[in-house]
Amino acid sequence: MITNQEVEKAAAYIRDNAGEYAKAKAERIYLHEFRKSKKALLINECEDGTIQTKESYAYAHPEYQQLLDDLRTAIENEEKLNWMMKAATIKIEIWRTEQANNRNIDRSHQ
Repeated sequence: MITNQEVEKAAAYIRDNAGEYAKAKAERIYLHEFRKSKKALLINECEDGTIQTKESYAYAHPEYQQLLDDLRTAIENEEKLNWMMKAATIKIEIWRTEQANNRNIDRSHQ
């Protein structure tokens, strides 16, 4: 059984980490969108060659590779927070179900 203290702790976790989750999601979305801009900037930086050559230059560029690493980290952070928030929510839902079941048992014994 889940205690009231555990439920309060789960609710506090959600409340206390909502801003961090929002920040992580914003970072992930920003990096995902910036990836397109970075590619365009790098393509324009490459003066010679076909569009395919310029695109290859952009994808292979260390700055683009770093952006992809940063995006991977941002996704990992967002997903971790997301699943921790879901776990806290599930704990609260389990507690609510337990409370409803207890009320039904109490009513059946009256």
